[in-house]
Amino acid sequence: MSDILFRAKELESYGIAMRRQIHKNPELGFELPKTLELVERELASLGYAPVRCGKAGITVTAGKPGRTFLLRADMDALPMKEETGLEFASENNCMHACGHDIHTSALLVAARILKEREEELQGTVKLMFQPCEEGVAGALDMVRAGVLENPHPDAAMALHVLHGKAGTVGYSWTTACASSDIFTITVKGKGGHGAAPHNCVDPINAAVHIHMALQGVNSREVHPDEMLVLSICEIHGGTASNIFPETAVMKGTIRTMNPEVRSFAKNRLVQIAKQTADAFRAEATVEFLHEGVPPMKNDTILLQETTGYINRILGEDSCYELPRMTGSEDFSVVSQLVPSVLYWVGTGSEEEGYPYGVHDPRVTFDEKSLHKMAAVYAGTAMEWLREHS
Repeated sequence: MSDILFRAKELESYGIAMRRQIHKNPELGFELPKTLELVERELASLGYAPVRCGKAGITVTAGKPGRTFLLRADMDALPMKEETGLEFASENNCMHACGHDIHTSALLVAARILKEREEELQGTVKLMFQPCEEGVAGALDMVRAGVLENPHPDAAMALHVLHGKAGTVGYSWTTACASSDIFTITVKGKGGHGAAPHNCVDPINAAVHIHMALQGVNSREVHPDEMLVLSICEIHGGTASNIFPETAVMKGTIRTMNPEVRSFAKNRLVQIAKQTADAFRAEATVEFLHEGVPPMKNDTILLQETTGYINRILGEDSCYELPRMTGSEDFSVVSQLVPSVLYWVGTGSEEEGYPYGVHDPRVTFDEKSLHKMAAVYAGTAMEWLREHS
């Protein structure tokens, strides 16, 4: 399968050009007009017939009727100002700090390889260009819009950049990533003058006690063998130093590997917020942003097969095992419905001159990893179809 890697290397300059164009014009969530225009234009130029799927997704297929292998790349950026100083740095206040520009570009290179070798495909390869991964809503939107139908995939794979040795490929057995549920707690009190707290109901005080009480869910209520991360990362309340506000707002996430722990933690969050607020004469409401995402499940049989393919594509010992990650990935929605695998492709380590990880405004990526990612996309799909035709 070295010929796939060789062809991907020949297309490296094309992939990098695409990546830099996307990187320079990052877009958020479902609002991806420039990115969608670029992806559709490139796919059409290769002879594909791009189909919009959901709010801002694109799908195409290559090959012939038969078993189907799905490849996913996400396209959205993050709402943060770039500080890399690169000549192709973002020109707005958004940034591709999670490498989705690389994912999209690598899948475009893979699309070119698959189209060139379409006669060799012993089935169908379906490409899924997905919006709003950062908002953990894009995969579900595309699933509801029918991305897993006509044809229905028999297996699926996604790749994601990783702060690690360039060109290596990491994986985790069974559960690869945590679930994610984003919540907002609104505490309602009674505003008034800071000199007369007895005439007020202080929502900030109630919010602080809710925050402290929630720490016990992980440390005292969940088995030590289970992973649970309950994080409150935003607290807002008040506008002046001498005014008790009417409300205080907290936002955070719940992450776990176990669906039962996920359900338990969500229920306890609501109970603790409401009952603690009540103890301080306040009221609390809890809202969960959409439906969240479940844990990412790697199918063990598919993982064994595809790890072998990747080692043949990139060279023996290119793959290595990683511990489970407490971050989340909404490709997990697909993994609940189709045997799936998620791999992490190294795009530069600190020793290689890349000191910053994803979601850092200074993060940069080794672009020499892009063609390897493209080869893994194309080669894995081709080999799986060959073995399962």
